[in-house]
Amino acid sequence: MPEAAARLATTVPAPRKIAKPALISVEEAKAMDLARLTDLFKAHLNPGQLHFMKLLGFHKVKIERAEGMYYVDQKGRNILDFFGGFGSLAFGHNHPRILEARRKFQEEKRQEIAIAFMSQYATALAHNLAQCSPGELDMVFLGSSGSEAMEAAVKLAERAAGSKRPKIVYAENSFHGKTKGVLAITDGQLYRADFKVADNTVRVPFGDIAAIERVFRTDPEIGVIVLETVQGGGGIIQAPAEFWQKLRALCDEYGVLWVADEVQCGYGRTGRFYAFEHYGVVPDVTALAKSLGGGKAAVGAMIAKRDVYMRAYGTPKTAMIHAMATFGGIGEACVTAIEGLNTLYDEHLIDNAGDTGAYLLKRLEELKERHPKIIKDVRGKGLMVGLEFHDFSQTLPMMLRPMVSMLDDKLKGSLSGFVGALLLRDYDVLVAFTEYNRNVIRLEPPLICGREHVDRFVTALDDLLSRGIVAIVMDFVKSQMG
Repeated sequence: MPEAAARLATTVPAPRKIAKPALISVEEAKAMDLARLTDLFKAHLNPGQLHFMKLLGFHKVKIERAEGMYYVDQKGRNILDFFGGFGSLAFGHNHPRILEARRKFQEEKRQEIAIAFMSQYATALAHNLAQCSPGELDMVFLGSSGSEAMEAAVKLAERAAGSKRPKIVYAENSFHGKTKGVLAITDGQLYRADFKVADNTVRVPFGDIAAIERVFRTDPEIGVIVLETVQGGGGIIQAPAEFWQKLRALCDEYGVLWVADEVQCGYGRTGRFYAFEHYGVVPDVTALAKSLGGGKAAVGAMIAKRDVYMRAYGTPKTAMIHAMATFGGIGEACVTAIEGLNTLYDEHLIDNAGDTGAYLLKRLEELKERHPKIIKDVRGKGLMVGLEFHDFSQTLPMMLRPMVSMLDDKLKGSLSGFVGALLLRDYDVLVAFTEYNRNVIRLEPPLICGREHVDRFVTALDDLLSRGIVAIVMDFVKSQMG
């Protein structure tokens, strides 16, 4: 050994092994009891969220497995899922076809990350989405979430509109995501908090075509309008067919690009693949996510008209401005989405959403007639349904209403919360809520939902509401003390 090398060998210490931290294994995670789960959630995830889970009694549940329309908790209870992960579970939990497609992908050790090469799976998924989309919607960007898909949609539309038309119109009570870009067109102070958001936006009332025409006419800098076809967070709010038809005509007249957010209402949930198809119109850009991942993967997609896409990114110089990120088009996620789309049509789940959704609305209308002092409105399309309760004071005896009405704003959401908590505790049924109108219970069961599931849900809700408001309040209070 040369002299210099020998000296170096005697002075450099041997590398020491890095100690393994106190990590939880997969099996230990599976076996974790509820007490430790609660402690770790509070310590490392979201202690504030735990507060609300405790109010609803949801903190007492640990889900062990899930299949079809049901969760199974630590006590072996089968919990009927009318929440559906805000529309993320079109196929229910762990659909066998989707599990099998993923199993084969893993066993054959196919590629996940194919950034340097063309991916046959991303390409096939893009083709399938184009086939499912009407009109000229055929250019696809793949991502991992609804927010990412909407970010891509808004960026594409803004570039295609051009630098002289940078302003974007959005609607009151809209929800388009929590990431920084789309936060500027998400109309919720809770989510906006004190973040500095983009200021190139104009807000209009949802469904108000006169207001939209007015801003189009008076502000030549408007280049894009972004709307949910059905407002989910707003309380399952729809606009009539003539609104969408006039919107399409106005966008064509003024050269404004229309972005339809179908992240929650798309993918067959309303009885058509896209909710806007009910109205015979086609936007310039749209976005999907949630159920696109088959309930097993995080997949989002933007789908645009080819001419719009080419205006934004159609040259070698501009092609990479918003190319897919590392996990956009990842192999197993794309295979999951491909199998999901095939399953959606093979099992006629879009048709089922329309038929079963109509049955659900009918049964709920009947329930409204039985409980008119509690249920204010029933609305929706397909399996995207909102059940709105009256303000709390309106559900009480006449003599108590004047005193309680002053508290209605503070009590908003309390009745829907009481009902949601007791449906889970006493009837093994899970429902969801809405961001802006807290008096609304949101029903988005999987598209495999059958009439027997609707009947079970409606029977449970009828029985609960038949207790009367005072008993419901007292039962909820007792649940908090237990």
